Amino acid sequence: MKLEVKGLKKSFSGNEVLHGISFSVESGKALGLLGRNGAGKTTTIRILMDVFKADCGEILIDGKKFEPRNYQIGYLPEERGLYPKKKVTEQIVYLAQLRGVSAKDAKENTKVWLKKLGIEEYANRTLDSLSKGNQQKVQLAQTLVCNPEIVILDEPFSGLDPVNAQILKDTVRELISQNKLVIFSSHQMSYVEEFCEEIAIVNKGEVVLSGNLKEIKKEFGNNRLILSANNLTLSGLESICKDKFKDLVIVNEVKKNYLILELFDSVNKNQLLENILKENVEIETFSIYDPDLTDIFVKKVGEE
Repeated sequence: MKLEVKGLKKSFSGNEVLHGISFSVESGKALGLLGRNGAGKTTTIRILMDVFKADCGEILIDGKKFEPRNYQIGYLPEERGLYPKKKVTEQIVYLAQLRGVSAKDAKENTKVWLKKLGIEEYANRTLDSLSKGNQQKVQLAQTLVCNPEIVILDEPFSGLDPVNAQILKDTVRELISQNKLVIFSSHQMSYVEEFCEEIAIVNKGEVVLSGNLKEIKKEFGNNRLILSANNLTLSGLESICKDKFKDLVIVNEVKKNYLILELFDSVNKNQLLENILKENVEIETFSIYDPDLTDIFVKKVGEE
């Protein structure tokens, strides 16, 4: 199953907030939908959920018009929406039935998910009597109780301690292995890198970068190296690079523990290494730069 979002535009009170959003995601894979607050992610998700209608553009599934009512969609919103004074099982079963699940299956699925998420002991407790982390797991249980084909997780790790975060990680991996179509939105880039093969970065209502994450990282790391020294501070090493090697590299960035150097096209790594050693630099690190998603995100959003 392939979901394609093509050229979505949306305005509120004459102010256009989406300027042609496009991306795609397939079953068995997770898409990281990223962006700063106010970038347009939530509006895009609400159009997917048929909460809003797009002014123009289309959403296709396997090449045909996407009709959300024909699919089970599990949506975990960033702003939680369960009933604090209602019992956990009662409201999950109720919400499952609203989505077309039979009463019998709703009760059985609720038991399964409460046990899987380690919160079966709270089945008959009211939601507001639970910790924030356990409330989050209840919210996840109601997201998945209908056995959705499409899963949309918006900041799912919010409020979780490391133990509960690991439970959620295992759950996300299981969803992907079950060939679910997963859209994952988070500001915690390490989680996105862990699960998502594809990303789409949204800024000010536009997709500024999208595609396969490995290929994007490879492109951003192209012709860049990491350099650090045992006998020089970073500032001292930076000065040498800018003075002695200005015809070979650009000091792209100074990190906490190393420099990021960008080689000119006519220069190879061995040539640079030879020149560095001639300056009596005791090399600690000399390797290909592998950018993390946070670096890529900051560079793209900053540029825009």
